[in-house]
Amino acid sequence: MSQLVILRHGESEANRDNIFTGWSDVSLTEKGIRQAHQAGQLIASHAVQFDHLHTSMLKRAIMTAHIVLAEANQLYLPETKSWRLNERHYGALRGQSKDTVRQRVGEQQFKLWRRSYKVVPPLLDHPDQDPRYRSLGVTEPRGESLEMAYDRLMPYWQDQIAPRLLDGHNQLVVAHGSTLRALIKYIEQIDDQAIDQLEVPNGLPICYTFDEQLNVTDKQVWQ
Repeated sequence: MSQLVILRHGESEANRDNIFTGWSDVSLTEKGIRQAHQAGQLIASHAVQFDHLHTSMLKRAIMTAHIVLAEANQLYLPETKSWRLNERHYGALRGQSKDTVRQRVGEQQFKLWRRSYKVVPPLLDHPDQDPRYRSLGVTEPRGESLEMAYDRLMPYWQDQIAPRLLDGHNQLVVAHGSTLRALIKYIEQIDDQAIDQLEVPNGLPICYTFDEQLNVTDKQVWQ
């Protein structure tokens, strides 16, 4: 038996301001920092001991993860930061107000861009050249659907998370709303149409318990 705890980062400045973010590297708000402390305290209260931390290459997730581990007295854990756990790339919508986009294109198109599994947002004219990804040989996307984020996440699950769970080691994943939606889609076998109804709240740990074949035997949302 093993446990996987997944956590969306605390409130970011873009969450607060209702702005499309994606791979933009924004900080936590004061509320987000408090949410991270509370999440760590919740994890500590359940006395889960982890083997490894997995997080993205974006500071809102990294900061949340380190606050959580400090509260749980597990800062010593080995950790992996991977671009595969980054938020979905919102392309040319990045940095725009969600309310302004909704007013400009209408509710139906807005929902398709934001929540649909397969619809790709408007693309950037050219990819960014962030050195953190260039050094890995990774080209930043010009935009992604949730399906595209799912496809880049799955190799990380298969290579880095699932084997550790199969060995009986508890894992902590601190990431983003869309990549965690993609992971939940896989774990819970949610179909393409139903996934648009799933919302992952900031700062609430979700704990899955698996058997020896990696079948889910229990799910809890700690709050």
